[in-house]
Amino acid sequence: MNEQEYLLGIDVGSTTVKVAILDKVGAILYSEYRRHFAHIQETLAEVLRQASEKLGSVSVLPAITGSGGMSLAQAMKIPFVQEVIAVSESLDRRYPQTDVAIELGGEDAKILYLTGGRDQRMNGICAGGTGSFIDQMASLLGTDAAGLNEYARNYKQIYPIAARCGVFAKSDLQPLINEGAAKEDLAVSIFQAVVNQTISGLAQGRPIRGNVAFLGGPLHFMPELRKAFVRTLKLTPEQTIVPENSHLFAAMGCVQYADANLPEQMTAYPLEQLSEMLEQGIHLEAEIKRLPPLFQSEEEYAEFVERHAYYKIKRADLATASGKCYLGIDAGSTTTKLALINAHGDRSGPFTRAMWAARSTRSSRRWHGCSSRCLRTSRSPMPAPPATGNSSSRRPWAWTRAWWRPLPIRQRRSSLTTRWTACWTSAARI
Repeated sequence: MNEQEYLLGIDVGSTTVKVAILDKVGAILYSEYRRHFAHIQETLAEVLRQASEKLGSVSVLPAITGSGGMSLAQAMKIPFVQEVIAVSESLDRRYPQTDVAIELGGEDAKILYLTGGRDQRMNGICAGGTGSFIDQMASLLGTDAAGLNEYARNYKQIYPIAARCGVFAKSDLQPLINEGAAKEDLAVSIFQAVVNQTISGLAQGRPIRGNVAFLGGPLHFMPELRKAFVRTLKLTPEQTIVPENSHLFAAMGCVQYADANLPEQMTAYPLEQLSEMLEQGIHLEAEIKRLPPLFQSEEEYAEFVERHAYYKIKRADLATASGKCYLGIDAGSTTTKLALINAHGDRSGPFTRAMWAARSTRSSRRWHGCSSRCLRTSRSPMPAPPATGNSSSRRPWAWTRAWWRPLPIRQRRSSLTTRWTACWTSAARI
């Protein structure tokens, strides 16, 4: 490698791309950590273009790692290094005293045992307890991952929250939000759930002891999450390893491993050339078989829309409604829904319903108001009254009340309100 050839490590993750350009002794000349929002090639091209503007006309020896990097490496004919090998290479070079490494990514989590028999543990297809899980939980609190970290600094208590699945976690978190739990306590509880999921789901009983290194973007940018691991594992400051560029370890390790072990596969490229290749677009072979489209043509889609539009609720002016009204309230975990219905009818003719709908977010604790339009439809006839009976049963309203009652469904755990629904068994198909 001549003086103007540098090492370029690229880590293409599920949510971010990491780039590290190193000199021949391993010092970082340029680095970038950026979310790609599923636009991997465009994001990487922009990052490399910025690196070229900063470093000038230089040649690089590239290597790629990461869950989203294999197909790109094959298309560009660049060496690919498995990410566990890449991380291990970085640790061996920079922190050889490490016994265990915990790495969290956007959609994966790993534990590497480096002493007492090398072993690696990695999550499967579920992204529970990873960076994406943290993003999802942060959105429930109206913030982002950085805001979640700030909240967690001032916590007072920790609530049990499931982290194995975002659905289960939301089921635990939403009632706490509804009950007014402090965001500081909810934030640290989310972090603790990630810790519990990582330790129980990946370690699976094998102790995490000795010197522990914390790697990956979430652990690098959220020190409160890292503190939750240290607190749970009861690590001393001497046992806690927090690398300065822990979010770049896979990118650095992959190119250093390839340079040392795969020299025949390494090819030098001008940095501008790599950027131009990505800007022009590189065709990637699909790694999985695609499902057929739901609609084969625009005509088929138009037919679908027309068919379903037949059952669309029609609305009428509230001012024209008359008679008795029935109010249904659905107090859900995240929203509250209102339906005000006014019904008229007799046994021989069609019935008319009027509906006004309102929706309110539970977090705001206030009604947003009612719609100025209501339903007026008559798709199916009202069921006829009994053939026999007293005269009151033949009056329209007496028979109507028998088919229209607010029914209690279940008491919400939040104890804020009771969910009610109004059912009419003769209602039109919607």
